[in-house]
Amino acid sequence: MLLLLLAFAAGCTGFFQNPVLTGLTVGPQSPNIQQGTTLQMSAIGTYDDGSTKTLTSGVFWSSDDTNVAPITSGGRVTGASSGTATITASASAQTGTSTVTVTLNNVTSIVIQPTSLTIARGNMGMLTVTANPGGQDVTSTVTWTITDSSGNPAQNISITTQTSPATVSTTSSTLTGTYKITATYSGNTTLTNSITLTVT
Repeated sequence: MLLLLLAFAAGCTGFFQNPVLTGLTVGPQSPNIQQGTTLQMSAIGTYDDGSTKTLTSGVFWSSDDTNVAPITSGGRVTGASSGTATITASASAQTGTSTVTVTLNNVTSIVIQPTSLTIARGNMGMLTVTANPGGQDVTSTVTWTITDSSGNPAQNISITTQTSPATVSTTSSTLTGTYKITATYSGNTTLTNSITLTVT
């Protein structure tokens, strides 16, 4: 009888083992917040038994750019200055990330520099975007589009995102001519500005 009880106890111990954390998801994913505001991030764990749970302890939070978006030990991120920052949560050897974009308040216009760009085929050029008033660099937070003279998406021309300066690249197959590069900034309002790209 004693042996049966011991066997039963051992079986129960094995059956009720704590699930193992196998993944970590950070939420919200890719949020936009305004400068001076805060946002509570969450870490949702996935376990080997298929269950999920929002972790409220045992999570280490970090930001790869504390000048843009510092984060507290409890997961509250603050929009400090315009730009993007990758927020990472770590727990039990698992990690998850989310990219936070911080936009400025009360922006009335944006300016692309230089105001026109000429690039030979197969070469590159650099662009920056500043916000007014204040003149702060917001290049890493704008959305870029490049269109040809007919208004269609440009072929064989690319531009980097979430970088400052942004790099415009052409290839040997890029057609010579003029193109329109447009930057769109989404803050307290949506603003756009455009310049002319000439490919020679």
